[in-house]
Amino acid sequence: MSPDMTAVVGSHDLALITLDTLRYDVAADLAAAGRTPNLARVLPGGVWERRHTPASFTYAAHHAFFAGFLPTPAGSGPHARLFAARFPGSETTADGTWVFDAPDLVAGLADAGYHTLCLGGVGFFNRRSALGSVLPGLFREDHWRPEFGVTEPDSLRHQLDQLQASIGGLAPARPLFTFLNVSALHQPNRHYLPGADADSVDSHAAALSYVDGRLPRLFALLTSRGRPCFVIVCADHGTAYGEDGHQGHRVGHEVVWTVPYAHFTLHPGDW
Repeated sequence: MSPDMTAVVGSHDLALITLDTLRYDVAADLAAAGRTPNLARVLPGGVWERRHTPASFTYAAHHAFFAGFLPTPAGSGPHARLFAARFPGSETTADGTWVFDAPDLVAGLADAGYHTLCLGGVGFFNRRSALGSVLPGLFREDHWRPEFGVTEPDSLRHQLDQLQASIGGLAPARPLFTFLNVSALHQPNRHYLPGADADSVDSHAAALSYVDGRLPRLFALLTSRGRPCFVIVCADHGTAYGEDGHQGHRVGHEVVWTVPYAHFTLHPGDW
């Protein structure tokens, strides 16, 4: 059953964590093998939900997410959405959907009193170009540095350092929407697998293990303000490592369109 987001928005902090490029099959296999114990603590039933992304690469997928179109459950629908822009004729806006009168969720939450924080990861959040400025430009506060990016082996630690600093400067009574784009899964990820000279499904899996090891700090920070935090964790798309001749993403292949998804609530003291 979907949560009543009309009761959550305003009473909870919110966080959207995108594990950029994470494949569903890899995420599910690692969870089943006990290789992501911190995720297992928060995933409902200890397992990922299988969903379909609205787009096959980062820029397009996040535009959809920020309009309220999160990954769609793989079963038959229609499926009620958590968030939706007011739009005549919408068939996925239900009683528990939080509806906003803005072109995107970030602006809608800002209008509702939230401080909106973007911690970028991949290049579409780096403000090094006009294109790379579009998504972070939606937020009241955004950060990107090279050490947040795909070539830094400990990128998530650096992102969490910034999260801690940003939280420290925010008035305790003001609700917070945190968006974190985790870049570690994206190619190149061979540096997470000792001795690897090329990216592979195995190095992709090793990157997820790295991310899992940083999650206790992330979850503790998200609840450090003394408020419950409603968290959405998902991939924006998957990626191919040679399946049917494909490499990378922005293609219509099963390993790209199928993504892991979860939402849950964290409470102060849980971590």
